[in-house]
Parts: sequence; structure tokens; C-alpha cells
Amino acid sequence: MKNLILFAVIGATLAASPAIAKKREVPAATTTGAAVDCIPISQIRESRVRSDSVIDFRTAGNKWYRNTLPNSCPALGFEERFSYRTSLNQLCAVDTIAVLQTFGGHLQEGPRCGLGKFQPVELAKLSRK
Repeated sequence: MKNLILFAVIGATLAASPAIAKKREVPAATTTGAAVDCIPISQIRESRVRSDSVIDFRTAGNKWYRNTLPNSCPALGFEERFSYRTSLNQLCAVDTIAVLQTFGGHLQEGPRCGLGKFQPVELAKLSRK
């Protein structure tokens, strides 16, 4: 039986209180190739949660993949952090993530949501306001 490996990908947390959630802009993205089902975990360098349904992954070589979840994932855009479990060395469209939330001072898994395919993209620069 393969060992189950827990990986936590933690993004920056919001400095605002829950009542004052920041409205973030999702950068436009231009596709640069065909979507793929999986990306190697060893190649993931960074993840950026953009909303309740969009996560951008930066891999080795500064290549970006946009994952648009098939369904909105409650609290993902607010928390900006998630975990995933896999017994493989890849993160795939068939995998799920769990939103990481703080309850009573403890980090816990919240809603679980399915991933979509990984679309290679070039991200547009966000305007500074």
C-alpha cells in the first residue's frame, strides 16, 4: 500500500478581519498550450489563490498553470490557503484540496473541493491602484 503524503500549500493570509475581506483582482491569463491533467509536485514553486475558483501555480522555470475549479470552493478566496493529499508525485485534476481555516486558534481543514485541469498560461500584470 502506498503511503499517503500530506502536502500543505499555504498562501499569504489576509490581514483584514473576516468582516472586511479584500476584493482581489484575478489577473488576465493568455493560454500558452494545451491543458494538462497533472503537474509534478516536485516542480511546484508557488501557488496563488485568486478567488474561490481560481488558483495559479508557478512551477520550475517560472512557468504558470491556472487551475479553474469546476465548482466554487467556499472560503478559498478568503483564506488563500489549502492542503492536498496524494499518494503520487503529481497533483492532478482528479485530486481534491481542503481549504485551511483557523478555528479556536488551530489550523483545520475546511471545505473540500475538486481541482480542474492545469492550463499553461502567461499572466497579465495587475494594475496598481
